[in-house]
Amino acid sequence: MRLTPPPIRTHSRAAASAERKVTWLELFFDLVFVAAVAQVAEPLREHYTLAELTRFAPLFLLIWWAWTGRALFSTRFESEDLAQRALTMIEMFAVAVMAANARDSLASRSSAGFAAAYAGVRIILLVHYWRATAVREARGLSAVYLAGHGIAAVLWLLSSVVPLNLRLALWLVAFLADLGTPWFTVDRTVHMPPHPSHLPERFGLFTLILLGESVVAVMKGIESQETWSPLAASAAFSGVATLFGIWWWYFEGLKAAAERAVRSRRDAVRLHAWSYAHFPLYLGIVIIGVGIQRVVTHATHEPLPPGDVLMWAAGVILLAGAGVVLRSTRPAAAFALRASARQAHRGVASGPSTRSGPARAQSRAGSSRKATSIARMRSSGTSAGTSALDRSNARRPSSID
Repeated sequence: MRLTPPPIRTHSRAAASAERKVTWLELFFDLVFVAAVAQVAEPLREHYTLAELTRFAPLFLLIWWAWTGRALFSTRFESEDLAQRALTMIEMFAVAVMAANARDSLASRSSAGFAAAYAGVRIILLVHYWRATAVREARGLSAVYLAGHGIAAVLWLLSSVVPLNLRLALWLVAFLADLGTPWFTVDRTVHMPPHPSHLPERFGLFTLILLGESVVAVMKGIESQETWSPLAASAAFSGVATLFGIWWWYFEGLKAAAERAVRSRRDAVRLHAWSYAHFPLYLGIVIIGVGIQRVVTHATHEPLPPGDVLMWAAGVILLAGAGVVLRSTRPAAAFALRASARQAHRGVASGPSTRSGPARAQSRAGSSRKATSIARMRSSGTSAGTSALDRSNARRPSSID
């Protein structure tokens, strides 16, 4: 490994078509954050109430936002030098410190340690963006993040050394500064967008890891059973089926991990809304995962407490709300492609059949391929290419009489 690496690289619009996969270090980084989520959620397993949820949700929001901020940076900038890896290792340690200080109430002394550790995570992110200013076209975008996250980092650090009442007030202001910063980059996101497939893949993998943690919760519920009764078996199977349904719904129904190219300001706004919608989604997955563990545990023991029903309702509402946003921000390319293909097939099927079987089959295949190509070009914004194909079609005689 070289100690004097090449400058940090960017993933610009021109390189968006190049395939990019999640690296092993990024996956390791994600696992550390999910482990932190599991640590913070541990008290929720004992006190499955709305009151405990009000303690868990803000802490979970900060952990998720720390992960999101780094994911957004990594999808635009890439460097495999020693400094980048050292910063990542320090960041992972700071996340572990956050999790270690997140088991008590927000009014405890440990909340100050949590805020200080989170400030450390944000300071490391600021160093990342400071390094990115070496890239000329990235200086404007980096300046916005340096200003917004810099103000928030100072507030988080300050909140760790002030009295409790002032600490919570500083948390609120720092929340607003941290969560609002990306909205000031909407216009710059059009010129320097995240990688269209890499970022959704990161979010999709994080979703999978959270679902995997929920499966571990089901296993813990099974372990708590002294006898393997039919009621306990059905509860455990229903829990796994529920998690499987969430996976199916997210990846197949909502297409939430599909490619998301940014070509306009509207695309940039939709991308931000899509990313923010993952917080209630992930929070709902954690709530339901803990709820499944409690259902399996109580299957042959005492009845399920009435408060658990309220928590399940909260989890379902969070998932449903996130699903509405994720569905409304789905890329239009997939819809245009499927609609054009269906229209082409209907047009071929409704046309008069005056040709032989092989000729009709060949004509249908050609028309379908042509319609699919046009839809892909339209969905990718290549209007010039589409116009050329349309003019070509106008000059050619129709293949179906």
